[in-house]
Amino acid sequence: MSDWEVVIRPHLTPYFAYAAAAVIVAAHVAVGFLLKIGSSGVIFQTADQVAIALLGVIIGGVVTLFARPRVRVGPRGLAVRNLWAERVLEWPDIVGVSFPRGARWARVDLPDDEYIPLMAIQAVDKERAVEAMEQLRDALARYRSHTQ
Repeated sequence: MSDWEVVIRPHLTPYFAYAAAAVIVAAHVAVGFLLKIGSSGVIFQTADQVAIALLGVIIGGVVTLFARPRVRVGPRGLAVRNLWAERVLEWPDIVGVSFPRGARWARVDLPDDEYIPLMAIQAVDKERAVEAMEQLRDALARYRSHTQ
């Protein structure tokens, strides 16, 4: 059995991230192939072609990190993974959750006016973001009442 009751991920952003990564990789590979065609006065080697293609793969890989955000909710607390690392917050450490007006994504409010962005709950997802915030607030109310 899993320790997590709810898993929240962005809906539209992964599509954009994967599409953008594919375009970036394709463009760099195409430029790499076309680098030796024609004479521009610069002598390009095969290593230059490979380097440009590899640069596209690296940039595309970085862009796909925007498909990674996830929030998991469970008795242990709230596990927040944005672009890179995951951080598990225990329920007593969480002051609240909010979605400030005009913000792109929600956030977990912590003591001392600190917060952690929740890139998994994004404004572009509209109704799904509203449902995710409701789930998060319900879990916060439920688990904070158990820990106090």
